[in-house]
Amino acid sequence: MINLDFKKSFFIAEIGVNHNGDINLAKKMIRAAKESGADAVKFQTFNANLLVNKKASKVEYQLKNTNKNESHFEMIKNLELSKANHYELKDFCEKIKISFLSTPYDIESARFLNDDLNISIFKTASADIIDIPLQKFIAETSKPCLISVGMANLKEIEDVFKIYRNCENFNIAFLHCVSNYPSSDKSLNLNVISSIKKYFKVPVGFSDHSLGYEAALASAALGCKIFEKHFTIDKSLSGPDQQASSTPEEFKIMVEKVKRVEIMLGEPYKSLQEEEKEMHRLSRKSFHLSRNLSKNEIIRPEDLILQRPGDGLTYEFIKHIVGKKANRNFKKGHQIKIGDFI
Repeated sequence: MINLDFKKSFFIAEIGVNHNGDINLAKKMIRAAKESGADAVKFQTFNANLLVNKKASKVEYQLKNTNKNESHFEMIKNLELSKANHYELKDFCEKIKISFLSTPYDIESARFLNDDLNISIFKTASADIIDIPLQKFIAETSKPCLISVGMANLKEIEDVFKIYRNCENFNIAFLHCVSNYPSSDKSLNLNVISSIKKYFKVPVGFSDHSLGYEAALASAALGCKIFEKHFTIDKSLSGPDQQASSTPEEFKIMVEKVKRVEIMLGEPYKSLQEEEKEMHRLSRKSFHLSRNLSKNEIIRPEDLILQRPGDGLTYEFIKHIVGKKANRNFKKGHQIKIGDFI
């Protein structure tokens, strides 16, 4: 079973509904995601009749990016993947060695993903943090689950957290998210990543709906190892999420830059780095004589000067030097060693 407490960054290309119901377009996106550095692609599994009431309205970004004469229900219905599509896409992912994920929007869809497709990781949408029956069903499968927390308050996150704990499903991660496409810089509130991690003591990733890669870099610096971002091969394609999605080029840049930040972050303890060793030896200071010294003279503090290089006795040794006798004659500038005095 996959442990969601990843040690290295894990990148999810959220194809979502950007396939527009076209299985061949979906495969092109999967291959492009693989070539862009994604570890997984994610789709959405739903039954439009269960998900959307026919009187439901579209939100603003959906109205802007889709046919205004098409209802919310019609939009969702046109983006629905069949069960056969799911099998074909999962097989294709296995063939090119990229993980297949999909978000279920109802228990029937979750059961299909679990029992028939045998997916390795569940992912729930931000809007469904309050769908308690769905969360409980997933928790009872004992499979790992990524839980997006866009729009949620702390109590709602805590309620879901308790569901998984009560089912003894401890392999979960929360994904910080702002549920707008695209989300504005001022709304991102990335500092909450640290708060959620500290409060719940589970891994926290970032489902990024912002433009660019800067937010992903900031979340990496805050300790995130899981990164999800919407993905398309062409922003001019029809569909609600295309324009707020990253292209293969943009996704690849994000992956490369996050991995560089990951290297930069290193380990949580201070140590002398290998490439600092020469500077450590040459630019630090150690004790040298400030004057000529004759044999048997007592060494006084004023006889000492700290000078480069630093590969001799440093200031911490002063109590072992002052008050001792020189065991031979020394010239000014001599670098002091332990065997120089008695």
